[in-house]
Amino acid sequence: MGQSAEFGKFLKAMRSRLAPEDAGADAGSGARRVPGLRREEVARLAGVSTDYYVRLEQGRNIHPSRAVLDSVSRALRLDSGEHAHMMDLLENCAATTRTPGPAQGVRPALRQFLEAVGDVPALLLGRRTDVLAGNRMAFLLFADFPQLPAPERNLTRWLILDPQARELFRDWKTVAAEAAGALRVDVGRHPNDAQANQLVGELAVHSEHFRQWWAGHRVATRSSGIVRLHHPAVGDLELSFENLVLPDDPDQQLRVFSAKPGSPSADALLLLGSLGAPALPELTEVVTAEALRPADPGKQ
Repeated sequence: MGQSAEFGKFLKAMRSRLAPEDAGADAGSGARRVPGLRREEVARLAGVSTDYYVRLEQGRNIHPSRAVLDSVSRALRLDSGEHAHMMDLLENCAATTRTPGPAQGVRPALRQFLEAVGDVPALLLGRRTDVLAGNRMAFLLFADFPQLPAPERNLTRWLILDPQARELFRDWKTVAAEAAGALRVDVGRHPNDAQANQLVGELAVHSEHFRQWWAGHRVATRSSGIVRLHHPAVGDLELSFENLVLPDDPDQQLRVFSAKPGSPSADALLLLGSLGAPALPELTEVVTAEALRPADPGKQ
């Protein structure tokens, strides 16, 4: 396994968020020049030498064992998502040259599924949270992604940069920060994705919030939760969501939103569905910028 500079940056960010008492280390005396634990404190907690841990944070080309990585993870109090991201950064070294994978498509069975859940909003998300497909209710609730320019058909980009998203999500900052964290997970898995790097650059240029979240190396891997919305047409809603990762393609996931039966939010969804133009198809497949990428001549 090799290492990228991002691996060391991640360790440093995780170290800086811990107070000595949080990790069972002695706070000692005197002021600290850096936030969080010192390198030697993490090394002691992980059972490795300080020099070895320093080399880890510096991203030097060493090959830590799984046992060492597990010890460092425990010392930094990483959760399962953070631990997996650390391993991605280590295994998917940015120096590795990889050819882009094929453009993501939508299987007919997935389109049928989206049609079957037409009464509740559902999106099919791909790499970088590109919106690959969705049903009519999703586009009525969030944004009409098929009508956006291809480079803008991305859920994270819309959440962070579109003013309508800020008005829609009552807890916008929490939702947007989690979206940034999910994007970081994707970048850790695919460090050479030019489109992902371009998206990160665009968000960093236009959003101070994103710059702060990205600098903190936060990762987010929630599989379910609740969102609170204020829709301009139907008012307040509280919806549960489930992220269902596809077994045969871990880079695609279904995100389905639902309301508690008989609740005001369920009534609001029914009203929203009745307000939409009936001529619209129940399902619209979104053509993303990735799908528009020219095919590799060598594979034709």
